[in-house]
Amino acid sequence: MPVLPDATRAYPITLPDGSDYTGTVFLNQVITHPQFDVGEFTYASDFDPPTDWAAHLAPYLFPFSQEKLRIGKFCQIAHGVRFITSSANHAQTGLTCYPFPVFDTETRVGYQPDQRDTVIGHDVWIGYGAQILPGAQIGHGAIIGAHAVVRGTVPPYGIVTGNPGTLQRKRFDEATIARLLELSWWDWPLDRIQAALPALLEGNLSKVGS
Repeated sequence: MPVLPDATRAYPITLPDGSDYTGTVFLNQVITHPQFDVGEFTYASDFDPPTDWAAHLAPYLFPFSQEKLRIGKFCQIAHGVRFITSSANHAQTGLTCYPFPVFDTETRVGYQPDQRDTVIGHDVWIGYGAQILPGAQIGHGAIIGAHAVVRGTVPPYGIVTGNPGTLQRKRFDEATIARLLELSWWDWPLDRIQAALPALLEGNLSKVGS
């Protein structure tokens, strides 16, 4: 029977020689960025592990940014994923999008045309090279395909692929999705999640809630 990994480890994968695999990290153990909120057991992987995971994943999210990047628990983030957060956006209401205010020390303070948070639910799988655009709201259990470019709202348990990201289908029927959202297994005590792992892995909903 599989066991839950140790949520307090930065590197949750141990290689056969006993060393840590540094290409996969639990993000809440390695990120201290004030605008980056991430839940337990959410990991990111990269074939060229960075020293600064926050800057690597969300290069436009600065400590002084006025938006948040919120990522839930048990998310899976593949190599090459980038979150293009709201600080990257330019104003579009004028005759030019050129950000003149950022070059002036007086007008730069507090200047941010787009302040929307980017929110990723629990148990979301974001595939290789996907880009998540400013203000995206991705529901629990969604799958984002490799190299997808995602904006707007993705429903819970939706599967999105392509550029622009398009909802292909949902992973389950509506009754199953409603039941999964009601159960919210990711919020259970760890011992209950551990006991439910076989049912979660085999897709046996009747056993998950028992």
